[in-house]
Amino acid sequence: MKKLLILAVVLFLSACGKPGPSGSAIESVESLVAHPERLKELRAQCKADHEKVGDAQCSAVAEATRQRFMGSGTPYTRNAASAPTATAATASSPVAN
Repeated sequence: MKKLLILAVVLFLSACGKPGPSGSAIESVESLVAHPERLKELRAQCKADHEKVGDAQCSAVAEATRQRFMGSGTPYTRNAASAPTATAATASSPVAN
């Protein structure tokens, strides 16, 4: 009787777990960056029904979108030695006075 009660409690608690997003694997950020058409589809799905797609997948979609938009970073965060200088461009252009 005691074993049956423990088994019933274990089964009850395991049934209370939160189900995953439709049982499918989450696509990686790198995969989404490489396949923009799939990224576009998932962005639309996340916008339409975020809970159905799942928070983890929508977070990966958001990160892939950010990486595609920003590229390797913003110009002001790159090394100053690799940035073009403004003095070379302004020295060759005539200035009207």
